[in-house]
Amino acid sequence: MAPVPTITHAALGAALAQLRFGVAASDLHGSLTGYLCGGGRAGARHFLEALELEGEDAAAAHDGAHRVLEQLYGECHAQLEDPELGFAPLLPEDGRPLAERADALVEWCRGFLGGLGLAGAGAQRPLSDDGQEILRDLGTIAGSRFSYGDDDEDENALAEVLEFVRVGVLLLYVELNAPRRGSRPIGKSGSGTLH
Repeated sequence: MAPVPTITHAALGAALAQLRFGVAASDLHGSLTGYLCGGGRAGARHFLEALELEGEDAAAAHDGAHRVLEQLYGECHAQLEDPELGFAPLLPEDGRPLAERADALVEWCRGFLGGLGLAGAGAQRPLSDDGQEILRDLGTIAGSRFSYGDDDEDENALAEVLEFVRVGVLLLYVELNAPRRGSRPIGKSGSGTLH
């Protein structure tokens, strides 16, 4: 069964506002996803330090808000690892206006590209042609300004773009996190004994 996210876009936005990080919820989730896709694995606090996000008074920040960020990190990683492909970008709920959700997807893609760069993706392992094309397309989405109304055609178009982003990110995650050719799984030796 696919992991069910428990953190909503609104809850993350509230935690970020409480911490006064000055970053939008979709942007942060995109950054975290890109960071994880690129191989970043040091934990939520290290990720936030790498982003150089500090609230107005980091020492007095609310523990509850920090717990939300820790939970987000764990959920995002679990979704990317989910064999049932349960990952989805964290965007405003479906009941929110189309323009808000579309703009959040653009923000998410910008964050994703930044997080991927932050993790150093591509420096250690070059992307395949397909991976490079996905990355270019995500860059195009990140630089987009959508014009839309509130009709079904625009809803369908957003759903298609969102599905492309979701699947593209999963493909990049697999490509960038696959074991290198010729490497052995951790803990394996020539004798097949765990040492």
